[in-house]
Amino acid sequence: MRLVAALLGVIIILISPAPADAAPTQRTFRVALTPGVDITVPAAVNLGTGLAGGTLTGQLGRVEVTDFRGQVNPNTWVATVSATIFTTGAGGAQRTIARDRISYWSGPVVRSTGGGTLVPGQPSATQAVTLAVTREAFRKTAGNGNNTVSWAPTIRVAIPTGIVAGTYRGTITHSVA
Repeated sequence: MRLVAALLGVIIILISPAPADAAPTQRTFRVALTPGVDITVPAAVNLGTGLAGGTLTGQLGRVEVTDFRGQVNPNTWVATVSATIFTTGAGGAQRTIARDRISYWSGPVVRSTGGGTLVPGQPSATQAVTLAVTREAFRKTAGNGNNTVSWAPTIRVAIPTGIVAGTYRGTITHSVA
């Protein structure tokens, strides 16, 4: 049986100098929720303002997987993370931040209930991975259901040189199966 749950959030990056009328927009929606395992993430995050050629780093907030399948065997799951490109305006040359410039690390367990063997995908900043492809964020390898695990991932965006000022938007997607 394949269980999938995902929540999409909008990440907002302002590249200095931002237009005076640039205001972050927040949107959230759920995709393909399946009973048994659920994942929740913050709706939106504003990483702040950075300079072309610089780096922005910030936490995305708490991501939580809830497994309420009871004694189903096997009772394991894998949470993955992916990203879209970040764009301003219509995108295109000098208005796009590619996915390989977005790095992610899950960090350790922040909170858990119910037991099980929980394995972070990237426990520390030195193990950060780019989101050029879908990555493993967290994994439950053993234990029964009726538990939760939370982590607070960090995102780092390497802002290209020569990029135009604006509000850049992209989506970080967490899924669990």
